[in-house]
Amino acid sequence: MIGKTKTAAAAALLATVAFSATTVPSKADSVELGLLECVVEGGAGFIFGSSKDLSCEYTPANANAATEAYFGVINKFGIDIGVTGATVIEWVVLAPTTDYEYQIGSLAGDYRGVSAEATAVAGAGVNLLVGGSDDTFSLQPVSVQAQEGVNVAVGVAELQLRSASN
Repeated sequence: MIGKTKTAAAAALLATVAFSATTVPSKADSVELGLLECVVEGGAGFIFGSSKDLSCEYTPANANAATEAYFGVINKFGIDIGVTGATVIEWVVLAPTTDYEYQIGSLAGDYRGVSAEATAVAGAGVNLLVGGSDDTFSLQPVSVQAQEGVNVAVGVAELQLRSASN
């Protein structure tokens, strides 16, 4: 099982790199708005996907701006087999231009992209997503997500993010 987990994780990582090279703007082509940190509830994968609630805190890069709370759900479609505990995911929030004026609640919206994770007691994953207001934002992993459990998942991720202040 561990050999298959490593193979699946390697394949997913290659897919993620290929997706990011062709679809998601790089940091060099964008402006960094801040950091989105989410706690995803634990749960089970259902072979062809999973759906888990999450709560997030957005910390703007501008030290004078206040943090914001978000909530939502992350759905994964593809291979998702196993059970995980609560997971922490951090994303750098990027906007396409330096002219973008961020408004409170602007991150709310739907994001889509690729997802890969492998867990055997302790594990890691990557979720690279694009979306939000008019597909304005990209969420790029700051570090690999940390989670516990036994799980293998490779596929497409959809994040439905809503502002807690609205």
